Amino acid sequence: MARHNLSTVIGFEFRRTITKRRFWAVTLILPILVFGLGGLIIASNVSTSNTADQQKNARFEFLYSDASKLVDPAIAKQYGGTEISSDAEGVEEVQIGGTAAYFAYPADPAKQTIRVYGEDAGVFQNNKYSAVAESLLSTSVEKSLDDPVTVSVLRGDVKTNTTTFANGKVAPGFEAILPALLFLAAFFIVIVFLGNQMLNSTLEEKENRVTEMILTTINPTNLLLGKVISLFAIGIIQLAVFALPMVIGYLFFRDQLQIPSLDLTGLVFDPQKMIVGTLILIGGFALFTGTLVAVGAVMPTAKDAAPVFSIVIFAVVIPLYASGFAISSPQSPIVQLLAYFPYTAPITALILNAFGSLPLWQAIIIIVELFVLAYVVLRIAVRLFRYGSIEYTNKVKVRDVLSRRSDRSEPPQRVGRS
Repeated sequence: MARHNLSTVIGFEFRRTITKRRFWAVTLILPILVFGLGGLIIASNVSTSNTADQQKNARFEFLYSDASKLVDPAIAKQYGGTEISSDAEGVEEVQIGGTAAYFAYPADPAKQTIRVYGEDAGVFQNNKYSAVAESLLSTSVEKSLDDPVTVSVLRGDVKTNTTTFANGKVAPGFEAILPALLFLAAFFIVIVFLGNQMLNSTLEEKENRVTEMILTTINPTNLLLGKVISLFAIGIIQLAVFALPMVIGYLFFRDQLQIPSLDLTGLVFDPQKMIVGTLILIGGFALFTGTLVAVGAVMPTAKDAAPVFSIVIFAVVIPLYASGFAISSPQSPIVQLLAYFPYTAPITALILNAFGSLPLWQAIIIIVELFVLAYVVLRIAVRLFRYGSIEYTNKVKVRDVLSRRSDRSEPPQRVGRS
């Protein structure tokens, strides 16, 4: 019967949540925003690239003086330029409208500024003058080199490939970090987007005044355990929905979004990192879920419980601000404090695990801490829910509930006559 009740709760809570329009509205808003932002980035990059090319390749009549002797007169003529010797003449011609622009190249362009004068064509179109002046100089210099290799080096077209070794073997780089970082992203997304659902999972029945009716047929432990398991399943669905736009963007729009190319075949799935990451993710999820369910059992309304959710988000975000310390100085006191404090441990430990700074012995301590505390919090949540399920208007006093004896005692026996 208990198993039947548990499966009934899981199925009911799962179906009730995923059939709500509000759930899908919250779940789909991030992918929609990602798609929209990706479209804006693509459009912006294309527009910026086209504008830069147009400005660099713009052709108009201009005057120039060259104290550096680096500008090739033939190339300058192709650009539409005419060389003069007087700066004053060039500036005057621009002022009276005799020419569109005047470029004054100094003796040492590497240390001195190229002075550009031009007719006002608008804030954005005025950039074409500097673009043409720089393009003319760089093209002239490249032609004078007469060496394609030298030109490539100067343009920055040189590529590097770094190989590092650890214990005599090739050490994996970012390819070994990325798989473990996925656990960090998963935990953050689930807590941020599903935390409110965790908080309201027990409040909804209380506000609807049906809790005592439910508890006549279902054990409180099975009820809360079913809610936690259903929330875990819902979290998996949300992660899949959130990952979809990222996968599509990487596979089909990598160049437009300027996403660095990553050889997925080179990803390194370290068994220890993956197992530790999975256990920390589950333990942290169970701890936060149990905590929020317990808060929901104590508070009479969602409005009263809302400030607690803000504290939970604060606990999740703090380790992210300290991620620089976790990466550069993993043994620093602040990082170790965050790693062992239960509510900041999941994020901190997942960062340390991804970057290989979490020893196995420390990982075991943190995992045991999370699971043990999650069990304790869930047991407390059951007691709070059992005693506070009919407190519709008042907050449950945790001290009073915990000081009571467990109500699992057998019902009183009838006293018969001897």
